[in-house]
Amino acid sequence: MTANLPTLVTFAIYLIGMLLIGWMGYRATTNLSDYILGGRSLGSVVTALSAGASDMSGWLLMGLPGAVFLSGLSEAWIAVGLCMGAWLNWRFVAARLRVYTEKVGNALTLPDYFTNRFEDTSSLLRIVTAVVILVFFTIYCASGVVAGARLFESMFGMDYQTALWVGALATMAYVFIGGFLAVSWTDTIQAALMITALILAPLMVIYADGGVAASAAVIEVTRPGAFDMVGKLDVVAIVSLLAWGLGYFGQPHILVRFMAAESIKTIPKARRIGMSWMMLCLGGAVAVGFFGIAFFGQRPDVAGMVNANEETVFLEAVKLLFNPWIAGVLLAAVLAAVMSTLSCQLLVCSSALTQDIYKTFLHKTASDKQLVWFGRAMVFAIAVIAIVIAQDPKSMVLGMVSYAWAGFGAAFGPIVLLSLLWSRMTRNGALAGMIVGAVTVLLWKMYGVPHKEVYPIFRMYEIIPGFVLSSISVVVFSLLGKAPSSRMQQMHAEVEQEVALHGQ
Repeated sequence: MTANLPTLVTFAIYLIGMLLIGWMGYRATTNLSDYILGGRSLGSVVTALSAGASDMSGWLLMGLPGAVFLSGLSEAWIAVGLCMGAWLNWRFVAARLRVYTEKVGNALTLPDYFTNRFEDTSSLLRIVTAVVILVFFTIYCASGVVAGARLFESMFGMDYQTALWVGALATMAYVFIGGFLAVSWTDTIQAALMITALILAPLMVIYADGGVAASAAVIEVTRPGAFDMVGKLDVVAIVSLLAWGLGYFGQPHILVRFMAAESIKTIPKARRIGMSWMMLCLGGAVAVGFFGIAFFGQRPDVAGMVNANEETVFLEAVKLLFNPWIAGVLLAAVLAAVMSTLSCQLLVCSSALTQDIYKTFLHKTASDKQLVWFGRAMVFAIAVIAIVIAQDPKSMVLGMVSYAWAGFGAAFGPIVLLSLLWSRMTRNGALAGMIVGAVTVLLWKMYGVPHKEVYPIFRMYEIIPGFVLSSISVVVFSLLGKAPSSRMQQMHAEVEQEVALHGQ
């Protein structure tokens, strides 16, 4: 074991606290709506911070700092794109989705919303949506398991395989027990931990090297190209990094936070809180990686772990710079980032299997108690599959996240946006767009990326062709078929009226 007593105590207190919150969520969960959506009871602060924490997984404290440490400020384009996409998501999607999902049969999940929004009596849209969620979220969950394993491997000297199970079981426990309310409450605490860590850590890294000017001078000598925002990037690379922002419109674990807000009135305040939190966190993550170049460049005797795996730059800096008790709290923020996102992903997958497959097709008369327990069983099953996928010790967090992020952004992003903003959209348009977006990402990643050196077009992030082709498919197939029913168009008009009434 490489961790000292203060770190062990801190981690133990943190994990016990999460389990207690899980128990409180269990006591407050009486039916499937509570387990999946928390009874639509989230206020502005919880909505904002739980959306942020569920979005910013382990890649925020590991993947992004590692990318900046390795390549310099040119990787910061990701942060710029994410901020733009997140603001647009809050501005144009959040309020409309909150109103729409309540009006169309009190939809509890994204498949529920699509099915009811487009009056799909065949349930084909529900099935395809659930399948896409399960495919890409399993990959996304695996990235969280890898990040958790890296943390336990680094902190406690565990072998990678043991660390996989320890990290995953810690998250499974409170999701299994408490459902959506537990996940949302813990996310709020975890978001506070994350922003504290990402403010303090870069400040200490800079202070250790004598300030910003001194650190910059060292970076200029050891890695001159690190300051260049363009660096070796061409237009395709920059656009690909910015395109991460497109992914926000289709992420089920973020969209479900909007659906669970107490009312449309909570959205503006939640947007301000959420965007402030996000910009501070992303800025801190970039700063840790960037100034870490100077910090570890001057300390080659302690840079071995970081040079071997750049995604440990935050972990190693915190262990070296802080008092063991404080370091334990800040390192718990990494676990918080991992657990907050992984817990949401497990819950969304469980919801899709429970509400959209089991209840709809297999056991229509199941009681709420049966459905909640089936959902808990699915949390465990999906986590085990994610652990199996994450078995390779060479797995990189950022790479796995980018794949899943692109899949959801391309498959669901255009569908969500156009379903909220365009009254002429139809069921066939939604189905075509979803299939085309998902298949484009899968084929681009499987067959295009391996040939990117021969065909430069395949260096483009797969979310771009997926999003574009999906959007075109939605429009074309919607216009080719008959217009939506008068009820669908009336519902769209009512939603727009309510959104306008509240100044959204």
